[in-house]
Amino acid sequence: MESLKLKIGITHGDFNGIGYEVILKTLDDPRIVEMCTPVIYGSTKMSSYYRKLLNLSAPPLNSIAVAQQAKEKTANIINCLNDENAKVESGKATEASGSSAFIALEKAVKDLIDKHIDVLVTAPIHKTNIQSDSFKFPGHTEYISKQTQVADADTLMLMCNETMRIGVVTGHIPLAKVATDLTTELVYHKIKVLHRSLISDFGINAPKIAVLGINPHAGDHGVIGKEDDLVVAPAIQRAFHEGINAIGPFPADGFFGSEQFEQFDGVLAMYHDQGLIPFKLVAFDDGVNFTAGLPVVRTSPAHGTAFDIAGMGKASPNPFRNALFMAIDIFNNRKHYAEISKNPLPYSNHPE
Repeated sequence: MESLKLKIGITHGDFNGIGYEVILKTLDDPRIVEMCTPVIYGSTKMSSYYRKLLNLSAPPLNSIAVAQQAKEKTANIINCLNDENAKVESGKATEASGSSAFIALEKAVKDLIDKHIDVLVTAPIHKTNIQSDSFKFPGHTEYISKQTQVADADTLMLMCNETMRIGVVTGHIPLAKVATDLTTELVYHKIKVLHRSLISDFGINAPKIAVLGINPHAGDHGVIGKEDDLVVAPAIQRAFHEGINAIGPFPADGFFGSEQFEQFDGVLAMYHDQGLIPFKLVAFDDGVNFTAGLPVVRTSPAHGTAFDIAGMGKASPNPFRNALFMAIDIFNNRKHYAEISKNPLPYSNHPE
């Protein structure tokens, strides 16, 4: 009989950061393996090193060669590395830690696409030392989009916690390029991606979306730039006319300062820091990064490698644990939505 427990793929990220710490602290709770089957893509050597360093008491990881061998009621690990010479240097971005992060990610994403695992939770990478001839991307989002053959315009980096979901139209690009990269078509596409995700991934039937302006005060009707009137507003109007409850553009400072965000199911920011600064002020210790618009489910804790505290035992596992839970919830929500879409309830004006 096929198991109902989901296989949760987990990449170890940069092994000189806090990846292993938050992974192992999460798996230290025995209830995790009762609800799912974790499969870590990483290094048995590194996991043993951090287990000893952090003095964790959970059972050792079950070493397997491929995801299909994963055992239930235990955490499994696939040793992706030939790591005889690999050396942990906590807090440093080394060539070895960057290349090992990519090796684990590459194998995990392939298994995700091939459905050997059900969802993927990625520990943080360092965006500089992971760069190579094989990885020329700003981050996880862009790499996984490429591997799943989804255009960047059809995906969305979505930062989530219990009270806030913020997507960004332009992600990991220089601020100087934001105004030139923003188009009405791009904003419109991102509104659509957010709308679909709120319905199918989060189970919200009629989501209400706030769209932020790009300029201070959303341009003040052209006094502080015309982009909000000429680029952002037409995208909102087009989406609204198609039945999407999108409202804006809102001035970002007042929108967050007045806690207006609490009235919406999702928020669309125009650029990275416009959305992520208020999000991390509210949700730094529980935030999750979810890539919406992909045919696969991928989440990550909404923080980086945290080299400044790596190896010290100070890292909170809460964001990683929440990323794991959210991946499970989204997978189940998608499954439920697909079933409803195939078998809608019959409609009648005269119930018997």
